Amino acid sequence: MNELDSVVNAVQQTAHYVNMHLADHARTGAGTNPSGEDQIGADVWADSLFFDKLSSLDCVGAYASEEREDVVDCGDGYSVAIDPLDGSSNLASNNSVGTIIGVYDADLPASGRELVASMMVLYGPYTTMAVARDDSDTVQEFLLRDGFSERWGTFRIPEEAMVVGLAGKDSERSEEFNTLAKELEHDLKLRYGGATVADLAQVLEYGGLFGYPKTAVYPEGKLRVHFEAAPLAYLVEAGGGGSTDGTQSLLDVEPTGLHARTPTFLGNEELIERVETALTE
Repeated sequence: MNELDSVVNAVQQTAHYVNMHLADHARTGAGTNPSGEDQIGADVWADSLFFDKLSSLDCVGAYASEEREDVVDCGDGYSVAIDPLDGSSNLASNNSVGTIIGVYDADLPASGRELVASMMVLYGPYTTMAVARDDSDTVQEFLLRDGFSERWGTFRIPEEAMVVGLAGKDSERSEEFNTLAKELEHDLKLRYGGATVADLAQVLEYGGLFGYPKTAVYPEGKLRVHFEAAPLAYLVEAGGGGSTDGTQSLLDVEPTGLHARTPTFLGNEELIERVETALTE
């Protein structure tokens, strides 16, 4: 087993446990995270589980979480950045949530070009995990059930785009983006539920575009570079898709701090090109 195998296995094992016990922590409050957003007990609980498992690996030298202010020094090795429970507010209505992990071969802050692997877990009607890594030319999918991880196959984003999920209220987005959004929402099926992993899973399955633009409320974008945007871009681009912040690949965004944010667009390359054209004209 190589070092990345040990990280993937640790995430799989922890995701199994999270899936089995998530309901026990879904409705407890916990305060706010370092970005000033509301936490629930499940956020803190999931972060603690992943920290205990990942920080104990010899190949992990740093652990950074959306739920923690600073990077935790674990020794020498990879820097792991994690959103332990993406979309946790969806738990109140019993909708899907996820986990996002980026493995960086560099100290944080770092751009997505320093990623060597990323993982996306979706806790839906069944639990799946997608893995992209620099020592493989395919994106692997796993089905997590009954305490085991079953290799399900590989994926590439479909050539034909069918769905679109765009965040933000019309009144809070730019005129240029709203014009593009109306065109896309006329041509494609709407798929937006407010949990990034669940919304992106629709795009990966059916082809299309997921986007969280800058808004009046989030002028720098809402998604965080280290914990969400860059790891998901690494995964999507490895699967034949594209990403952009409006002008460049999300892997080229240079975060100014651990919790830096960015506008985020992920999906079919032709739609990514349309986003960049619309936002730069």
